Amino acid sequence: MNRITVLAATLTLATGLSAPAMAATSLTIGISGWTGFAPLTLAKQAGLFEKHGLDVTLKKVPQASRPLAIASGDLQCAATTVETWLVWNASGVTTKQIFQLDKSYGADGIVVRNDIKTVADLKGKTVASSAPGTSPYFLLAWVLNKNGMSTKDVTVVNLEPDAAAQAFLAGQNDAAVTYEPFISAVRDKADQGHILATTLDYPMVLDTVGCTPEFLKANPDAAKALADSYFDALDMIKKEPQKSYEIMGADVKQSANEFEDSAKYLKWADKAENKQFFTKEFQDFSKTAGDLLLQMGLIKEAPDVATLADTSAVAN
Repeated sequence: MNRITVLAATLTLATGLSAPAMAATSLTIGISGWTGFAPLTLAKQAGLFEKHGLDVTLKKVPQASRPLAIASGDLQCAATTVETWLVWNASGVTTKQIFQLDKSYGADGIVVRNDIKTVADLKGKTVASSAPGTSPYFLLAWVLNKNGMSTKDVTVVNLEPDAAAQAFLAGQNDAAVTYEPFISAVRDKADQGHILATTLDYPMVLDTVGCTPEFLKANPDAAKALADSYFDALDMIKKEPQKSYEIMGADVKQSANEFEDSAKYLKWADKAENKQFFTKEFQDFSKTAGDLLLQMGLIKEAPDVATLADTSAVAN
C-alpha cells in the first residue's frame, strides 16, 4: 500500500469517526434560575449532553412565556412543574414529560411580614407572585385552598420569584411567593419578615423535563439521551461536589457554599426515584392538581393524565 492510499484510508477513517459528532441532535430547553434545574446547567457546562450526542442550548425564559416559546418552535423542550404542563396542554401546547428533575422540600414558599402569623392573616393582603399559570401562583392558590381561602381573598401583584423576593426585602408588599435561591435571601432577615409556609408544609412542587411530541418523534433517541445526561450530572455532584456546586452556583451568582445551602431544601430525582414517581405519584398529583386548576378557572377541561408523559427514557 503506497503513502497516498494510506493517507486516503486514514482520512476516510477519520471522517467516519467524526460523523457521529457532526450528527449531534440540536435542541433548546427553556429553564429558569431555580436551584432544582441546576443539574441541567451542570450537564451543559461539563459536556455531559455532548457525551450523549446532544447539542443543547439552555435558555432562561420566564415560566409564563415558555408555552409561547414552545408553540413558536423557539423551544423544543422545557423544565417546569407538573401542574404547569397540565395548563399548557389544556391550552393547546401539547407536550410530553420525559423525566422528573426534583421535588421541593422547603425550597418554595411564602414569605410574609412579621405581623402575619397564619395563612388566614393573608386575607386582604398584597402578595407578590408570578402570573396565573405559573408554579408560584399555583403554590399560593394551593396553600390558600388548603386553608379554606382562594386567590380572590388577596391582592396579587405579578412579579417573578427573584423580583418578588427583592421587592419584599425593599419593604414592598405584605408577602411574596418565591423559591431557592431567592427565598434564602429572606431566611436570615428576621427584621424584614419570616417564612410563613413552604413545601415542607405543603409538598406540591414537583419538576419534570418535557418536550414536544414532534421533537420526540423526529429524534427517538433524544429523550433517553437527555435523561442519561441528567443522571450523569447527579453522579458528578456526588463524586465532585465542590466543582459541581461551583459550576451550578456561578449560573445564579452564588458561591459553591451558598448553592449547596440552597440545594438542601430540595431533592433531585435519580433513575430509581424516577421509576417510582411515574408509577403512581405522578398520576395522583396530576389528578389533584387538575381538579384545583379547574376550580381556579385556569383550565376548562383537565387533560387525560395518561397522555401527559412518555416515560420510556426511565422505564428500563
